[in-house]
Amino acid sequence: EQRRDSPLFMIYEGPPTVNAGPGIHHVLSRVFKDIFPRYKAMKGYWTPRKAGWDTHGLPVELGVEAELGFSSKTQIEAYGIERFNQKCRRSVSQHIKEWEKLTERIGFWIDMDHPYVTFDNDYIESCWWLIKQLWDKGLIYHGYKVTPHCPRCGTSLSSHEVALGYNDTEDLSVYMKFKVVPSSLVGSEVRERLFNLAVNKPAYFLAWTTTPWTLPGNTALAVADDAEYAVVDMGDEYLILADALRERIGLGEYKVVDKFEGGELT
Repeated sequence: EQRRDSPLFMIYEGPPTVNAGPGIHHVLSRVFKDIFPRYKAMKGYWTPRKAGWDTHGLPVELGVEAELGFSSKTQIEAYGIERFNQKCRRSVSQHIKEWEKLTERIGFWIDMDHPYVTFDNDYIESCWWLIKQLWDKGLIYHGYKVTPHCPRCGTSLSSHEVALGYNDTEDLSVYMKFKVVPSSLVGSEVRERLFNLAVNKPAYFLAWTTTPWTLPGNTALAVADDAEYAVVDMGDEYLILADALRERIGLGEYKVVDKFEGGELT
């Protein structure tokens, strides 16, 4: 407070999600958060540090679901959404106390007396105010985006939520053929060579994906600039694919009629 007239170095803590109590791994992250404002304070800056608690989101709800023994959205609805929300609020309030104890114990220098809490109406209204300012400045647009969806929870997932409990599993995949339109093959030597092939019999780029449901939204194919691609004669058609992958997908014995680098197509 004695440095209010000094240069400002303001810290708003990226808020921990208080869906559970802190663990030993949180000590390290809070130490790193503490280093920079402490250094600035030693350099003479005024360094207010505002604590924050992330009390919204799927992790909080999943924690309460586990506590209640629920495994589906219909069970929450039968329990009562308002009642469930209150249970979530009590849960995060308890975990905040545990986080405050850890923060004091490790000497993390931050203002926990005046935190921002994401379930507070003041905070929510400030977010809507900010969105309104962005809208007024023409910085928001209406568009479409493919997002991960959880059928069990009945909701879209953020990238952070997808990463929670991420596991590698074996899954089905598909190979798709994308037909080459001869009339589009102009403008370079490689395109002319492909054109001469494609006018005689169909030619296709071969692509592989584990998410075939995204294919209807595809607007382009990507090629690696420095990867070598092979044109393989399959008898009644040509397949174009990365040369390094021919053996892996069982095309090693077929005749290669041309090769080129991905960068030569673009």
